[in-house]
Amino acid sequence: MEPGTARIAVDLLGGDNAPAVVVDGALRAVRADPDLHLLLVGPTEVADGLIGALAPEQRARVTVRPVRTVVGMADHPTAARAESTVRAAVTAVRDGLADALVSAGSTGATVTAAALGLGRWTGVRRPALVATLPAVAGPVVLLDVGGTLEPGPATLARHAVLGAAYAAVAHAVVAPRVGLLSVGTETGKGDRLRRSADPALAAVPLPCNARYVGMVEGYDVSLGTRVDVVVTDGFTGNVLLKAIEGAYAMAGGPPASGGAPRAAALLGVAGTVVVCHGAAQPDDVASGIALAAHLWRRGATDTVSTLLDAHDPAPDRNDTEVAP
Repeated sequence: MEPGTARIAVDLLGGDNAPAVVVDGALRAVRADPDLHLLLVGPTEVADGLIGALAPEQRARVTVRPVRTVVGMADHPTAARAESTVRAAVTAVRDGLADALVSAGSTGATVTAAALGLGRWTGVRRPALVATLPAVAGPVVLLDVGGTLEPGPATLARHAVLGAAYAAVAHAVVAPRVGLLSVGTETGKGDRLRRSADPALAAVPLPCNARYVGMVEGYDVSLGTRVDVVVTDGFTGNVLLKAIEGAYAMAGGPPASGGAPRAAALLGVAGTVVVCHGAAQPDDVASGIALAAHLWRRGATDTVSTLLDAHDPAPDRNDTEVAP
């Protein structure tokens, strides 16, 4: 485990099975990491139940911000503009009371709250959710998995830069290989977005000695022999991630190297944010908290932002949606 104090704000009410699974996951996280401090954002009675289950020396590492309002999974993302647990967690990071935040609540609400409360990186209009999957040949970074559902080619080119930098910084991948997810590897394959994005990714300068290897297919995500970073739109990435999770369930469970992650880092906002699967279980919440601590201790958000500035593709602010 990496050394260094990490203060993580945890949205106690986010998720399908909150607060029970969030409380359980937070307990596991604070017991596993002696340098972890938690800011519990939610009802006082829920937080008190968690604190009461800890040993006295562990309780000293937990504080509470009382908030009773939650953005529901079916609510519109703009509901995050009002006072809620996720907004309060974002505010804690903005105000320097926490180093990072974790929520298993509505992805749209979390992305909206983070973008409004923390601000976006220069030139980034559409943040990306980044997940890391265990592949046969090593970890494969997949983005986007739900942050931007309908990007244009310029946004995918920027995500290639984000993914290359994230793979190098967060997972120490040397000279990451970047591919664009499509239905075939030959030039001209895929829908209009993929055909437009392929030359855009080929032209964009990539950081960390990364190189674009062209279009890749779905099995490359699980094999990892051709590619370390797979770029796609948030709709396709989210469906793929959950399909892999379902395949593991059909096979009797994930491989020993780990299953489909239920936590993803949000890149493109000025802070460390981790979004957990709405159906996350306690182990998933604990893993999400551990991921947030890992990213903070490595200074991953600031480092990726700096690398993005140094290898800046065309801003995605004027990127138009691609019609079918």
